[in-house]
Amino acid sequence: MMVLRIAVSGGKGGAGKSMVSTSLAITLAKQRKGKVLLVDADVECPNDHLIIDAQLKKSSEVFQLIPKWDLSKCTKCGLCAQACKKDAIIFVPGKNPAFVKNMCIGCGACINACPSGAISSSKKKIGIISIGKNHGIHLISGELVLGELASGEIVSDLRSKADEHFSKLGGEVMVIDTPAGIGCPVIASLSGTDYIVAVTEPTPSALHDLKRVVFLAEHFRIKCGIVINKHDLDAGFCREIHSYADSKKIKIIGKIPYDKDFVSAMVKMRPIITMEGEYANLFESIVENLKKEVRL
Repeated sequence: MMVLRIAVSGGKGGAGKSMVSTSLAITLAKQRKGKVLLVDADVECPNDHLIIDAQLKKSSEVFQLIPKWDLSKCTKCGLCAQACKKDAIIFVPGKNPAFVKNMCIGCGACINACPSGAISSSKKKIGIISIGKNHGIHLISGELVLGELASGEIVSDLRSKADEHFSKLGGEVMVIDTPAGIGCPVIASLSGTDYIVAVTEPTPSALHDLKRVVFLAEHFRIKCGIVINKHDLDAGFCREIHSYADSKKIKIIGKIPYDKDFVSAMVKMRPIITMEGEYANLFESIVENLKKEVRL
């Protein structure tokens, strides 16, 4: 059985990425007898567990290497500050270096640069990984500790743990809800995926960010399809998205109308496809279009 990893991305926050991720995961789980893993990689603001009303249970913690000084060995040479590319070490000649912990990314350059062995490695907790289940799907979610900056590291660790969980599950499809943007956490989310579902909406900012996501897809040579959320808000701009997709030879695999039921579903912590209406059929059609794009 072929294993498939699908990333749901979009660049712009608020375009409907989490709604699409959870709905696709539930639809696929019905077809795959529950062998679907949903990965909430939006570690700064994870909310997939709220959408599917899943109780999370802590699975593991994520730690980051940080330097620790033995000032009795420090010669006040300042080489540690020169080696730090994130300005996490402040050095004034003749004084002990000052360490700004929240700026540190744990690269270890200062440890290697210190000629007197005054710097050793320590660690701090930067995140947690939790698991849950509801609506027939398995969920694994990462969450960054408040005030920390290393969200990319959390996502990388989450992806590793997700692969382990997926293997134990005997999973067939992994749906990855990526963070917004195109930075390090998004790149870590996209790593090793087979297909990107790019979620957009008919607005200039959403199209601008969609183009950035498509750039990433092209750079990493990952096949991509587009879902237009709230497509009926602006028919003219929706045609612009179609024109852009045609220019890039990218398929529009789904169009979702604007409906107040989506807001109601969020408030009630219910996936939209469990609400009355044609939403289940809508996402089944998106899955059928996915099957034409990849072996699913």
